[in-house]
Amino acid sequence: MTPQTAPHGRLGRLADLAFRRRRAVVAAWGVALIAAFAAAGLAGDWAADYSTPGSESRAAAELLRERFPQSSPDTVDVVWQAPAGAGAREVRERIDALAAGADRLEGVGRAAPVSERDISPDGTIGVLRIPLTELPGAIPKTTGEQLIERAERASGDGVRIELGGQLIANSQSEVSSEQLGIAVAAFVLLLTFGSIVAAGLPLATALFGLGVSSALIGVLAAVLDVPDWGPALASMLGVGVGIDYALLIVTRYRTALAAGLEPRAAVVEAISTAGRSVVIAGTTVLISLLGLLLMGLPYLYGAAAASMVAVLVVMVASVTLVPALLAIAGRRIDRFRVPGTNRKGARTPAASWGRAVQRRPLAAAVAGVAVVLALAAPLAGVRLGFPDRGNDATGTTTRQAYDLVSQGFGPGANGPLLLAAETPTDGERAAMTRLAGELRDDPGLAAVGDPVTSADGQATMLTAIPRGAPQDAATEDLVHRLRDDVLPGAGAEVKVGGATAAFIDQSETTAARLPLFIGGVIGLSFLLLLVSFRSLAVALKAAVMTVLSIGAAYGMVALLAEGGWAGQLIGIDTETPIPPYLPVIMFAVLFGLSMDYEVFLLSRVREEYLARGNTPRAVTEGLAQTARVITAAALIMIAVFGAFAFSADVSLKLIGVGLATAVLVDATIVRMVLVPAVMQLLGERSWWMPRWLDRVIPRVELEPAAP
Repeated sequence: MTPQTAPHGRLGRLADLAFRRRRAVVAAWGVALIAAFAAAGLAGDWAADYSTPGSESRAAAELLRERFPQSSPDTVDVVWQAPAGAGAREVRERIDALAAGADRLEGVGRAAPVSERDISPDGTIGVLRIPLTELPGAIPKTTGEQLIERAERASGDGVRIELGGQLIANSQSEVSSEQLGIAVAAFVLLLTFGSIVAAGLPLATALFGLGVSSALIGVLAAVLDVPDWGPALASMLGVGVGIDYALLIVTRYRTALAAGLEPRAAVVEAISTAGRSVVIAGTTVLISLLGLLLMGLPYLYGAAAASMVAVLVVMVASVTLVPALLAIAGRRIDRFRVPGTNRKGARTPAASWGRAVQRRPLAAAVAGVAVVLALAAPLAGVRLGFPDRGNDATGTTTRQAYDLVSQGFGPGANGPLLLAAETPTDGERAAMTRLAGELRDDPGLAAVGDPVTSADGQATMLTAIPRGAPQDAATEDLVHRLRDDVLPGAGAEVKVGGATAAFIDQSETTAARLPLFIGGVIGLSFLLLLVSFRSLAVALKAAVMTVLSIGAAYGMVALLAEGGWAGQLIGIDTETPIPPYLPVIMFAVLFGLSMDYEVFLLSRVREEYLARGNTPRAVTEGLAQTARVITAAALIMIAVFGAFAFSADVSLKLIGVGLATAVLVDATIVRMVLVPAVMQLLGERSWWMPRWLDRVIPRVELEPAAP
């Protein structure tokens, strides 16, 4: 290699090595994929502890787990409706036969025969809860599918049977969101590059990364609790950033080839420049995901670790596998061009757009901010809480079962409260009996069961059915009133537990910690950009615009969760509370993704400014050179995230659409309007940096001059 094309820096040397040993690198990734799938046999179960450390609901859960180990919190609910009589002998025999056949399936336990207490007061609806012997995420999907088929066969002759529970929800068929997102991404890549070879490289990188990370996440679940939605979140993020990172590198490689470099030198330049941005952007995503650990919620640890594995794998693939594939492709990567796709410089539409914004920067900035604030407006009515099966799609059997239970036993029967207390003395056990009688007169409770004493006689449990649904505000008020006013004088130390109480505790804890978490992430964003671009104004602008983008995403999620015309577009037809972990995860993910576009755009702008010393022209040129690839990257992200609108899980729907909205706002309004408008208004002050601060902070070059 000539001195001009010699590799420089660690990434340059790594790229040169990958070029020279391209077949070995590709083979190594193939072996890694095979080894990862071989290790999948060690995979653990998807599980999550949604209790909040230090909360009353967690103390109640630990007491129940210790004193009532035979009771299972996870069940399959067989709900039936028979207008002629749900308790008739022939109907009971049919339900008992269904339950008896179910306990022969993997993960399903034995249920007690149908009794009078399983029949609704009007005699038309019944519910039998079949216990599970394992966590729902550890039971094969086929078990739930077989139960659904058996329930359908048992229905008829005046009896309608529906099934509820997490196992059934996991088994309901749905569109593969990952496959749909990848298909749309392939189409966007083909339009962007105009070459099947060029479009195939980012897809190959993402698929390799998805395969390796999916297997590793399964192994991770053996040593760490990973929620059942964790793998879907990780694949969503891994596929999106994997394609985007490879897209940036391939674009730089094609640009280097067009400038006359040989393939080897072009690979080195692509990895030394765009590859360095990928490493910094990927590291930023990893750091932001680490911020989830600060929330102190155990189930977020597994979700964060799974997502970090996915991002780390595709980041490593981008700087090793991509240069090897580029070396194999060589100049053939640029065949079959689509006319009009490779215009550069000031003649591109992006350059014309940038100049138009710069002619009226104040009007453009005001209009951009107004649009973003309008999108964020629904956030004012947001309500944190956990969706339940009543938020499932109308046609699903889990939703039908939920509605039947509400109809027959009241909406609170879908989320009973479990009141537990240590009762080692006769006096404390008698106090629990008196408490049960007093609670039956409570206007907020529809029913209270008889006290149940543990086998060792040391604890007592009461089941209380609220009048409202688990996610109703009245139910939350009831829990607080019981804890603050009713139970303190009961004569025993009674703790309110159950899933409903646990979700209420977690929502309040998350809401209290969210401002600190968001402030920390924004502060980190500010410091990283300050170090990267040596500009106080650029760092402050980026932090503010990141908040605007995420605010717009939160607003869209709040609008969809209302269940009106917007929610119905993605299958949300009821008012749905937003899971408390959703804004936390969205903020962590979007912070990293926003940094991707910020780094890529401003790196080019700064490069032009250092070469020409003219900020307006640098902004125009930087926008012209990056707009096409940022648009393509954004479309891919939107496709991958937006595809999760077809998920059966309402939380994944909201996360997917929220992330897609943020990417759309960030890549259009922020990068194409607000950035050029604000930098035009600031002029040369865009790069102002106090001398004392410039001396204090370390120097890091994101993209050195091309070799």
